[in-house]
Amino acid sequence: MSYIEDRYQDFLKVIQDKFDEERLQRIEKAFRFANAAHDGIKRKSGEPYIIHPIAVAKIIAKDIGLGATSICAALLHDVVEDTEYSVADIENMFGEKVAKIVDGLTKLSGDFDSRQALTLKKMLMTLSDDVRVILIKIADRLHNMQTLDSMMPHKKIKIAGETLFLYVPLAHRLGLYAIKNELEELSFKYKHPEEYNQIIYLLHNQEEKRNYLVNEFIKPINEKLNIENIECSVSHRLKSTYSIWQKMKKKGVSFNEIYDLLAIRIVIKAKPNISEKRQCFDVLSIVTDIYKPKPDRIRDWITMPKVNGYESLHVTVMGPQGKWVEVQIRTERMDEIAERGFAAHYRYKDISTYENELETWIERIRDHLQNPESDAFEFLDDFKLNLYSTEINIFTPKGDMITLPQGSTIIDFAYDIHTDLGNKCIGAKINLKLVPVSHVLQNGDQVEILTSENQTPKLEWLKFTTTAKARAKIKDAFKLEKKEHIERGKEIVEEAIKNANAPLTSNNLKKIIAHFNLNNKEQLYSEVGMGFLEMEGVDEILGKKSENKLVKYWNITFSRKKKDEPENAEKDTQKTGKSIDRKKPFILKEGQDNVKYSLAKCCNPIPGEKVIGYISSDEHIIIHKTGCKEVEKFLSSQGERIITAEWTKFKRQSYLTRLRLDGFDRVGIVNEVTNVISKEHNINMRSVKFDTNEGIFEGDLFLYIHNTDDLNNLISRLTRIKGIDTVSRVEKLYD
Repeated sequence: MSYIEDRYQDFLKVIQDKFDEERLQRIEKAFRFANAAHDGIKRKSGEPYIIHPIAVAKIIAKDIGLGATSICAALLHDVVEDTEYSVADIENMFGEKVAKIVDGLTKLSGDFDSRQALTLKKMLMTLSDDVRVILIKIADRLHNMQTLDSMMPHKKIKIAGETLFLYVPLAHRLGLYAIKNELEELSFKYKHPEEYNQIIYLLHNQEEKRNYLVNEFIKPINEKLNIENIECSVSHRLKSTYSIWQKMKKKGVSFNEIYDLLAIRIVIKAKPNISEKRQCFDVLSIVTDIYKPKPDRIRDWITMPKVNGYESLHVTVMGPQGKWVEVQIRTERMDEIAERGFAAHYRYKDISTYENELETWIERIRDHLQNPESDAFEFLDDFKLNLYSTEINIFTPKGDMITLPQGSTIIDFAYDIHTDLGNKCIGAKINLKLVPVSHVLQNGDQVEILTSENQTPKLEWLKFTTTAKARAKIKDAFKLEKKEHIERGKEIVEEAIKNANAPLTSNNLKKIIAHFNLNNKEQLYSEVGMGFLEMEGVDEILGKKSENKLVKYWNITFSRKKKDEPENAEKDTQKTGKSIDRKKPFILKEGQDNVKYSLAKCCNPIPGEKVIGYISSDEHIIIHKTGCKEVEKFLSSQGERIITAEWTKFKRQSYLTRLRLDGFDRVGIVNEVTNVISKEHNINMRSVKFDTNEGIFEGDLFLYIHNTDDLNNLISRLTRIKGIDTVSRVEKLYD
């Protein structure tokens, strides 16, 4: 008990100067009640359960800056779910506001498949009434991530993936940058431990050199600021390990090639009666007088703040030793908003503006929330589209500004204004120039939508729409009776199987369902019937051309029936599938009998790469690479279907792999490349294509590789060929 009391007293030290006696007594009452309700219950780590609500309340008070009502709700947030008390009991003791927040935080019971999607949906419905629900939920997730060590390995991967997929973008959207960064770091640490440790090691190695560079960079800035009598603090921060890793992956560069590892932050103590914007630009002028800026790397989020309220000036300048350094310039008010997000706005006069922006965002998803037919997973996908994307500002002919996700098209803009405008849209005028409905909008465009009474929504619009609202409206226009879709889809699928000279067995259906990463045959029929899926290459999917290595989608199934087995032998396979121990890694063996799995076409893993398994509804296991975007979606919505997986040695089976080469052209280089591949490494080639332009060449190679060791050895050897600059693997087999 003294341990619990000590933790509670530590928490009180954080809040006791912020609240009056009456509020402190309410918080005390909430703690005593929660402590009694959770008495005797322990967390996975072995510590008393009440330690978790105390920690969440501390994050809410210290890092987000919410008030007594939120702190009480944080202390009580698991009482209804984990004890015999009801929401009505909470309301009787602590009032309607606290009870409503606790109710919004209480998880839903239901299938493993959709629990997370439905929980998010419920949170967002409550969010439209009270944003504190989602702020406490984010704090709850942060503490769970901080204490993830005690969980089983497959649970760590599930929770980390879910955090990256949903909670990091939510924290970003609400402007909680400090919490967002910590959630990213912790997720990265548990989802990709080797890469995380490698980057930590590399950062540690350069620490002394980095500190010297920072001091050398800051010194002349500080001197000039003192002369100008500008009161401010100058500090530095490192790019997070997760951001470094993301950039290495996205740009295909090494750790040493990342130029913006450092950011210098100048926080101004604003002088009264002078605009904050002007004071920030004065400091920008001082910095760019000392160091030359990179022209395309000046960002002004003060004149036009981000949708989540973030305000700052960013400029990348050439610092000492030829290193690019990012400088962030903001006032103390802006800095607090950047760290605490939504809650910090309550301290300042512009809260109404920010609430309007937040309301606009909530309005975008309200149609989905109120639609009883909205599928939980479809909702999750569409909601995610609008959650984390960079925003652009588009203007109407009258000068009204509309904020949309980057990549939005004319159709997205039209539907954002009004459904009828979207349905009848035939194009638009931008700066008096006619553009088609698929035209991608640029920040600052002024758009006039053109309509026709004869126009109706088109299915192909779904290929280039970005916003959830537009996609939902287009789908609604094509929603005939579900039964009609399924019947039509069933006919198309069955016809495709017959044309592939394959029997109409449930096993063949399951192969097609697994190939498209769907959940069941109804979903397959519906998607095909609505025209969202094309039944192409069915003979290849069903393995009817298994003798031919040149398959479009590399799909391997280790459950082929022996010649003397009856047609219904698949039942044995299903039985084996259901006996999978989800707590242990699924072992991938070459020539494995009685266990069915396939390699995901979205990321094309090969033996030796870090992989993860997704158990589909028929116990078929689809193997993905751990960093695959598709599997991140499953981690958040169907985390209980995820299992860890490990390869054994694969020597006989080979896998189609794509390599990209570039370098300087010279006579004989193609011949040398093909010799290294086929003669030195004994690797079969499917195709080799080289394009040369003004002395620079690009090569596209399709090879059959046994495992990552063979691949890495080949890449290492190819990079030693004179003239070759880079060799990289391309995950996507087909553009």
